[in-house]
Amino acid sequence: MPVSSEKGRGSDSREGFDRHYAAVLGDPIQHSLSPVLHDNGFRAAGLENWSYERIRCPKGELEKTINSLGPEYEGFSVTMPGKFEALDFADEVTERAKLIGSANTLVKKPSAGADEPSRGSVSGSTQWRADNTDGEGVVGAVRELLTAKTSSSSGNDSDATMVTNAVIVGNGGTARPALWALAQLGCRNVTVVVRSSRAEQLRPLAEELGVDFSWTLFERSEKACANVDVLVSTVPSAAAEPYAELLAKASAVCDVIYSPWPTPLISHCLAVGTPCVGGTTMLFYQSLSQFEQFTGHQAPQAAMRQALEKASGVPVGVLDAPGSAS
Repeated sequence: MPVSSEKGRGSDSREGFDRHYAAVLGDPIQHSLSPVLHDNGFRAAGLENWSYERIRCPKGELEKTINSLGPEYEGFSVTMPGKFEALDFADEVTERAKLIGSANTLVKKPSAGADEPSRGSVSGSTQWRADNTDGEGVVGAVRELLTAKTSSSSGNDSDATMVTNAVIVGNGGTARPALWALAQLGCRNVTVVVRSSRAEQLRPLAEELGVDFSWTLFERSEKACANVDVLVSTVPSAAAEPYAELLAKASAVCDVIYSPWPTPLISHCLAVGTPCVGGTTMLFYQSLSQFEQFTGHQAPQAAMRQALEKASGVPVGVLDAPGSAS
């Protein structure tokens, strides 16, 4: 993956504890499949003294929540509404998290010295590094799509995962890592489909990434969608549903949502034969770097993938058959 320097070993602070914990923080949180991925990953990697939890963390309470937990917690996956708080909370921020403007990963750093107080801990003894692996999730999902698409058309595999033109649906928190991801895949033209001119908030990031940027309204998006290599939808199911027919005109579709399942956009893609991947594929790929940063061990990809597919009932990868959405 690009920005390989973001993947660090877990902190030395793990030593000396009988149990080690990681958790996903968010609200709502009960739907999260992250425990399936990480707990099965721990077992497959032989990390029997590791566990992964769901912890409800309402907006504005991330610092309070983390500081209420013990020193055995080594890292956190952060979902909404805490991704912006996580960036502000951390003592250190990776370059890609800083660029994207939010963080979905917090990893404990080695204990700070007495003369290095932490602003991320009441006790002053714990410091945290923030990263954003959501972009890795989108890169992995789009690669699955384009590799399968190229193979089915007997194309040139060397260009299988390159993107020239893309559409991003939405301009919320996930749109930024999606834009970062598309830039890593070589994309130089992105159109954002939105409800209003608030899409302009993404222009500075696009310019920094060297991506030509434009935006259009949902009801005018047919031409943009029909002429792109891939469309990445980052909006809730209900927002995409009225425009599913237009959005499914793209050559390939990545919908980052996995609950509720199937999304209306994925259902329409399957009905008309548009190659597509769902949110579990993005979730799988973004979890791998998190696992490695938490534990310092290589993620057991096969075991994690199998566990996620079993728990969700949805394949990780391209959903190109009608039964894939059931």
